[in-house]
Amino acid sequence: MFIINIYLKFALIIGGFVLGAILQTMYGFWYAFPFWLLGFVMLASYIFLGTVASTAQLIQDGDFVGARKRLGLTKFPKFLYVTNKAFYWIMNGTLTSQEGDSKKAEEHFNQALSLKLPTENEKAMVLMQLANIKAQKGNWTAAKNYFKEAKALNITQSDIKNQLDYFEKALKNNKAQMNTARSMGKQGMRMMQKGGGGKRRRPRMR
Repeated sequence: MFIINIYLKFALIIGGFVLGAILQTMYGFWYAFPFWLLGFVMLASYIFLGTVASTAQLIQDGDFVGARKRLGLTKFPKFLYVTNKAFYWIMNGTLTSQEGDSKKAEEHFNQALSLKLPTENEKAMVLMQLANIKAQKGNWTAAKNYFKEAKALNITQSDIKNQLDYFEKALKNNKAQMNTARSMGKQGMRMMQKGGGGKRRRPRMR
């Protein structure tokens, strides 16, 4: 996918409008028209597409600091094309999660989930991000619910399937740990009852 550098796009927007205004003043509208058109096309591209594509590339490269700066150049997210708006919130959630703010990340992922995602792969990805956040907070019931919802989707991407398999193993391990804790708790109660909580024999009276 061809991506125009955002700073080049800004330069083309400014250059198109400035040259258009100069040529229209000097020679008339039709001389200026190509530059006006260039400026409007680049401006529309920026408003409706934002910096989503180039931010995604930076995230894939592991440059989270650069990705945060690049995503911040999208100044009007509410005007984004619906698919790009969904990805904008997904990436915002991903970056916010990396920065350690799980509460804000959860809000961003829920915003993405409320929009029209391109395929069920993206929906599953968002649901698993929410499941991971809940699991990190120890809310395994909510994590399990998000996991079940994701698993019911038609997932075709292998990396998302692998994530589901990994999370399912984590759920099973957590269940085993909880059962062990309960068992240890019961044993502890029995030991307390035998040791100090049960009936004591009275000493023999002489």
